Amino acid sequence: MKKRMLGGLLPVSAVAMGCMRLTNAGQTPDKVLGTALELGIDFFDHADIYGGGQCEAIFGEWLAPQPSMRERITIQTKCGIRKGCYDFSKQHILEAVEGSLQRLRTDYVDVLLLHRPDTLMEPEEVAAAFDELERSGKVRYFGVSNHNPMQIELLKTAVRQPLVANQLQFSLPECGLVTAGLNVNMKNDESVMHDGSALEYLRLKGITLQAWSPFQGGFFRGPFVGDREKHPALNAALDETAQKYGVSPTAVAAAWVLRHPANIQLISGSVSPARMREIAAGAAIELTREDWYALYRAAGFRLP
Repeated sequence: MKKRMLGGLLPVSAVAMGCMRLTNAGQTPDKVLGTALELGIDFFDHADIYGGGQCEAIFGEWLAPQPSMRERITIQTKCGIRKGCYDFSKQHILEAVEGSLQRLRTDYVDVLLLHRPDTLMEPEEVAAAFDELERSGKVRYFGVSNHNPMQIELLKTAVRQPLVANQLQFSLPECGLVTAGLNVNMKNDESVMHDGSALEYLRLKGITLQAWSPFQGGFFRGPFVGDREKHPALNAALDETAQKYGVSPTAVAAAWVLRHPANIQLISGSVSPARMREIAAGAAIELTREDWYALYRAAGFRLP
C-alpha cells in the first residue's frame, strides 16, 4: 500500500478504513480489521458518534488483547457533534476524547478531528483543549472535518498545533472541490464555489485532504458503482477503464480519487473484505490524465 504524509508529518496508508459501519459489518472484527491490515491499510478512522460509540467499542475490544498492535496502526477519531447541536467548547472536547479513549481502550489517539464546524466556536477554547490533550499525551496530531479555509484560518488565530487534515466529501459524482476550479469565470452551475477554494487552500497549506464517501453518489445517496439506472454513462466508462487496467470498477473509482496531485487520503467505509481488496487494488494503479478526465466527463460534468 502506498503511503501519504498526513499534513507532511505522519506517514499513513493512502487508503484508510472508515469504521462507521463496524456495528453492521456482518463479519467478525478479526475478519474485517485483519483484512485491512493484510492489505496494508493501517489507518482507522472513527468518530465518537458512530454507532452511538459502539464502533469505537468494537474496535477497542479487538485491540485490547493485542497491545503490540497499537504501535503498528494509526487511530483517528472525531468529536464536536452532540444531539441537536455542535460543540467545540473546551469541556466537551476533553470529555469526548476521554470517552473515545475508554471505548478504544488506548491511552492516546494519533489524530483528533473537529467533526463539523461550530459557529459558536471560540478559537481560544479549542486551543486550550488541544494544548491540554497534547501535554497529556492523549492526542498526537489535530485536524478538522468539513471545514472551509476561513474557518480553518479562524481556528489558527489561537490554535498553535499544525492542522494535519481536513476531511471532505469527494467522489466522481460529488466533486465540487474540482468543478468550480475548472469553470472559473464561467456562468454555469458548475462554476459555483461551495467550499471557498478548499482544495487549493489545503494544497497551499500542506494540509491533507481526506476524502469521505468516495463511492457515494451524493450525501448518503447510495453507491454509484453498479448503479446503471442513475449513472449509466459513468458506469460504462468505469467498466471500460477497469478492463484496460485489469481491475474492478470499484478500484477505478478509488484510483480516480487517489490520482489527484493533492495527495488525497481515501477514507473507505466498506466492511466487506472482498470490496476492501478491490479498493486496495485501486491504490496500486495511476490513471492517465486522459483517463481521469474521461471519467470526470462521464460523471456528467462539462469542460468549458
